[in-house]
Amino acid sequence: MASGTGIPVAMERPHFIGIGGAGMSGIAKILAQRGAKVAGSDAKESATAEALRALGATVHIGHAAEHLADDASCVVVSSAIRADNPELARAAELSVPVVHRSDALASLMGCARSIAVAGTHGKTTTTSMLAVALTELNLDPSYAIGGDLAGPGTNARHGEGEIFVAEADESDRSFQKYDPEVAIVLNVELDHHANYASMDEIYESFETFVGKVVPGGTLVIAADQPGAVELTARVRALSTLKVVTYGESEDADVRVHKVTARGLTSEVTVVLDGRFLTFTVSVPGRHYAHNAVAALAAGVALGIPAHNLASALGTYTGVKRRLQLKGEAAGVQVIDSYAHHPTEMTADLEAMRAAAEPGSRLLVVFQPHLFSRTQELATEMGRSLTLADASVVLDIYPAREDPIPGVTSALITDAARAAGADVTAVHDKDLVPDTVAGMARPGDLVLTMGAGDVTDLGPRVLARLTDRPAD
Repeated sequence: MASGTGIPVAMERPHFIGIGGAGMSGIAKILAQRGAKVAGSDAKESATAEALRALGATVHIGHAAEHLADDASCVVVSSAIRADNPELARAAELSVPVVHRSDALASLMGCARSIAVAGTHGKTTTTSMLAVALTELNLDPSYAIGGDLAGPGTNARHGEGEIFVAEADESDRSFQKYDPEVAIVLNVELDHHANYASMDEIYESFETFVGKVVPGGTLVIAADQPGAVELTARVRALSTLKVVTYGESEDADVRVHKVTARGLTSEVTVVLDGRFLTFTVSVPGRHYAHNAVAALAAGVALGIPAHNLASALGTYTGVKRRLQLKGEAAGVQVIDSYAHHPTEMTADLEAMRAAAEPGSRLLVVFQPHLFSRTQELATEMGRSLTLADASVVLDIYPAREDPIPGVTSALITDAARAAGADVTAVHDKDLVPDTVAGMARPGDLVLTMGAGDVTDLGPRVLARLTDRPAD
């Protein structure tokens, strides 16, 4: 470490390729807050780039070899950075060390009492809940999250406290780099098909992650989800690991006794050490309630009193894109969801069903994410859309992938219609505001759903609803 700074020497002058990404920007922010001379580049201008500049970072727009300073101490990359990136090529010419994002985060977690939150779904929400609750309790945690908190408005922070909470990404196996005191596993399902060929590979990857928990540490894991139950059976033999299960199963160590929907919030009652404990979760849906219980169990594992933590969890107000209310116009509420895997889609749609007033309809604008995911899960995605009264399905958002012949969003619309869903395919995003405004009636809920740029449509739908002539 650089003397007195908490900055690894190799990262005193880091250059981030793709610095605007959720995971990358968080690490860059923490390093900047610790005093590092941070620089980087991103494909386009953004609020994240501006936030980094406000912390003293140099952010270039576009990728070019000259953006990499000659005195850079390392280049930080994610798995999304292609080998032909000009800044990466320049790093090779200058013999600048290249560090993966996960290694950079692992070094920042250092000697902290760390909580690593893993699972196919719910990582960002659960990590955020812990960050907010621990901050509310004046424990001043550090945290690195894959999304912006609705409250503090940031995805990362360097705190002076001893606890570091981090989202642990299984998609590229990078979560295997961490050595947490507490690991949370929310669920285990097949996803990230470009990196995992089978559930056996998924289980092996999660086993490696759990095996990195420090001796005497704790695994907090779901008691109800089949993949998590299987993983629990596989790791029970680890003698240095304490396993704490949570969920609705009668034998769960932290048992969810009741979840009561109250509009866009929920009231959760758990049984912990034989005592009932009730608290509020300020986001709707059973799966978010379970995320909060996982956060509660993890905090208790670090020695935080359960009643204090439960009360603090009630101050959590959400994460951008996780059932985030974007606004209301003409009696129609527009909500944004990051869900892009069928399990997430189903959970969010069920949560919105429970939150809707009697007689209200649920209208969905869904944008599939990744060709590989659509190829493998189109049928399940289509079936999940049967939970909506009507859906608009957009073209696939490719993100980092090249097209796969024959894989289009038609696979989803065909499956949805076969399952009885009312689905309309719209290939031009600019037509969506008019399409949705023509469908929506006062009292309806409109849900924009997906991990791509579908989130940009919420404000446009609201604007169109505002301009719509009165009935």
